[in-house]
Order: sequence, then structure tokens, then C-alpha cells
Amino acid sequence: MADNLTLKALSRLLLYPEAALQDAAPHLAEALTEDGRLDAATRLGLMPLMRSLAGEDLYDLQEAYVSLFDRTRRLSLHLFEHVHGESRDRGQAMVDLAALYAQGGLAIDANELPDFLPLFLEFLATRPEAEAQGLLADVDHILATLEERLGERGSLYAAVLAAVRHLAGAETVTAPNPTSEGEADDRAALDLDALDLTALDKEWEETAVTFGPGDAASCGVDRFRTQLRAAQRDARHPARQPAA
Repeated sequence: MADNLTLKALSRLLLYPEAALQDAAPHLAEALTEDGRLDAATRLGLMPLMRSLAGEDLYDLQEAYVSLFDRTRRLSLHLFEHVHGESRDRGQAMVDLAALYAQGGLAIDANELPDFLPLFLEFLATRPEAEAQGLLADVDHILATLEERLGERGSLYAAVLAAVRHLAGAETVTAPNPTSEGEADDRAALDLDALDLTALDKEWEETAVTFGPGDAASCGVDRFRTQLRAAQRDARHPARQPAA
């Protein structure tokens, strides 16, 4: 079963900018086009971010990323931060998600938490399309919130959340940035010459995940999805405090 190149590319775009990611930005644009899972408008919305990654100073990109994602919980790329916060439930959810990864043959490195969105997308890229869409739909309330908050800040990363939600059939809350030039001109500006994600894959494997057979796990997709739905329900209908 071939990997979902679109999810794989989107997961990369949400990573902390490194030289490997900056070099790969043009090839990520090529991957999104070749894979054909996103429509032209959604791909067009991603072009400003990819031009930024390819052309801006790396240190400026890194500073902007940290300011955006690491200094406020409202924009955290850790999924369970938005449903469990610092409660003990988050720990069990982490264990169950790691078990789901292992069941699917993905062993995560100790350097990263299981609920990190790029890692979650990397896992989904290896799963059957129906399963990936179902799991994306189950976290859509989180993705929609992130998309909206990033859009309010005028962040180019909002387009990545919109693209991820597009894959699950969700209605996005931000619109692609308008441009007077066509998508072909945007791709040309990125100097696309080949589709080669090998270097970025190597960087990802060394810092975040390694693939392997994995061990048998007690947590399956159904259990994990049930937990997500329960967390969403609790967030919408918090328990009433007893009267004093």
C-alpha cells in the first residue's frame, strides 16, 4: 500500500523549520500536485507558505514558528492539549495513541509526544484512506479551532489545517489567499525540478519516528475514536458544579 503523499507533505509543512525542510519545500509542492488528493484552490492556498519556507531566512522562520506554536496553548500542535489540558486523562490518551501507532507499525521516538499533529498525520499517511479520513473526522473539532485561530492571526499555516480538513471532507473556515497569478506560475517560482522526499524522510526518521513491525497493542482504532468523541462531548457539555 503506497503512502498518502498529501498527508505526508502536510505533516512536513507543520514541522519546526530546518534546513532540510527549507530545501524540500519545492518538492513538497510537487508532491501535493502529483498525488492529486487536493483540489487546485486548496493547493493554491498552500503556496504562500511554501514560498515563505523556500525563500525566507531560516532563523526568521524558526523564530516565527516558536512564537506561533510554542508560546500559547491556544495554538498548540499537540492535539490532547485542546481536549485534556493537564488532566490525568491526557496521560492515558497518550498511552492509547502510542499503542495505536505501534499496532499500525509505527514506533515513535522518545523525543516526541504521540499527539503531536505532524506525527499523527505521518501515521495516517500509512493507513488505508477510509481509516485515515475517519480519524481526521474525529479530530476535526480540534483542527477547525486551530484553523480558525491561525486564520485570525493571518498565519500562512492556516492553509495547512484547511488542507488537512479538506481531506476529511470538512468545510474549511479560511479561504485560499487570492493571487493574480496562476498555480503554474507559483510552482515555477519555487523552481520545481524533481520529486525527491528522500532527504526529508531521513531527517524525519532521525528526529521523530522510525518504522518497524511494532508489537501487539491493546488499543484499536475503535477505542481511540471513542475516546476522542467522549473528549469532544465533555468539552461541549462540561459537568455542572454542585451547588454550594
